[in-house]
Amino acid sequence: MKTDSTYNQLVDMEWRRQDNRRTQLFSRSVVALATVATVLLASTAAYNLLTRRVSSSRPASSCSLRLPKAESCSDPCTIVLVESIPEGLEFNSSTTHPSIFQAWLNLMAEARSSLDISSFYWTLTNKDTGTQEPTAQQGETILKKLSELSGKVSVRIAVNTPQQSQPQDDLLLLKNSGADIRTVNMKELTSGVLHTKFWVVDKKHIFIGSANMDWRSLTQVKELGAVVYNCSCLATDLGKIFEAYWFLGESTSIPSPWPDSFSTAYNKNTPLQLPLNNTPSSVYLSSSPPSFCAAGRTPDLQSILSVMEDADSFIYIAVMNYLPTMEFSRPKRYWDDIDTQLRRVAYEKQVKVRLLISCWASTQPVMISFLKSLASVYDPRNKLDIQVKLFVVPATPKQKEIPYARVNHNKYMVTDKIAYIGTSNWSGDYFVSTAGSALVVNQTESQSLEPTVQSQLRAVFERDWESDYSTRVTQHSHFKHLC
Repeated sequence: MKTDSTYNQLVDMEWRRQDNRRTQLFSRSVVALATVATVLLASTAAYNLLTRRVSSSRPASSCSLRLPKAESCSDPCTIVLVESIPEGLEFNSSTTHPSIFQAWLNLMAEARSSLDISSFYWTLTNKDTGTQEPTAQQGETILKKLSELSGKVSVRIAVNTPQQSQPQDDLLLLKNSGADIRTVNMKELTSGVLHTKFWVVDKKHIFIGSANMDWRSLTQVKELGAVVYNCSCLATDLGKIFEAYWFLGESTSIPSPWPDSFSTAYNKNTPLQLPLNNTPSSVYLSSSPPSFCAAGRTPDLQSILSVMEDADSFIYIAVMNYLPTMEFSRPKRYWDDIDTQLRRVAYEKQVKVRLLISCWASTQPVMISFLKSLASVYDPRNKLDIQVKLFVVPATPKQKEIPYARVNHNKYMVTDKIAYIGTSNWSGDYFVSTAGSALVVNQTESQSLEPTVQSQLRAVFERDWESDYSTRVTQHSHFKHLC
């Protein structure tokens, strides 16, 4: 590993001091010199061995970091999967989880000193969407509670710089109530957007998932996330990602390298070891784009590819959009990092792959073509097993009038080993230029009778996969009639 400059200076000073001492000793006695040299060599060897052992315990990219105190990672962390199930969407299944609406209320009730929110945009009221929808009440309740909380504790919001056409009344209300708000000009910084969706409460509790600060994300869009309570070690680490956004809210350039205060010791190679629901767990947070990753942070794409590589038997993926392209790039650009990895593990490791992709009014026709190509890698005789289904959230004529609603907005992956809960769609832009984040949990060492996060997330996927709302992509030639 590369040592830092301070360490090199100390070593150089030590050797110069020892050279002077050896010169003085030589003038006294050859025998004494030999004795001292032997002692020095032995001491130096022991010192170097100790240095190598200490160095090897640190991530290569964060050699200068001080690891978090051990006691901070013994918190009794509790993780809860949370969902938003759109009005009228009903499953014939016992798999259920608390609502994201209730989770946000709980987190605000827990706040004693601070609440940091990273968000794409804010549309929590009927006024924001020009609707008269009774189900907007949940979003309006969240906004009211947040405005009340802004006068009592520190509330900070990092949000993508709004376009002129976007509603800004929610942010103005919160600012007038005492919240601090910074807009991050992602278009100028990376040409992308701030797409992350997470909360950090009291540097102790967190929410991360697919739900935007949008009333539709609570009652009209299918969402999934995770809440972790009483886990200061994890919350502090997610807080570092927030602090990066907060910093960029007042900067016209991205630091390179980032200051050490943004660095982390926890990544795919050295995950955080902590109890989740009394179950031993290995956990880390990934982030995108790579330019936003301080030393030690695993870029989100590398996290996804690593989770796939580690799978032995299955990979289940549920995302709104899946495209092996730079979706928003002009001119067009092909981008096959994830697509190639899926085909490779299916072929080389005979891993079973399932993709559940959303089908709705905004679905691009080209996505269906790419999905059909992936689904063609199915040949049981040669143990090739990739299958793709489209998930359609049904809508009444009245519900169809709600703009940008009635869609499965999930962004997660689950394998036989790992649960991955993210905030990004799966096309190249989201990993190259757009800000996103993800929670990665491995509980394969569990001996507990408690259900693991992986088993719970797998149950959610299988519920959706087997439901009446899912159909194979190969069964439809005219997908617009389906969506």
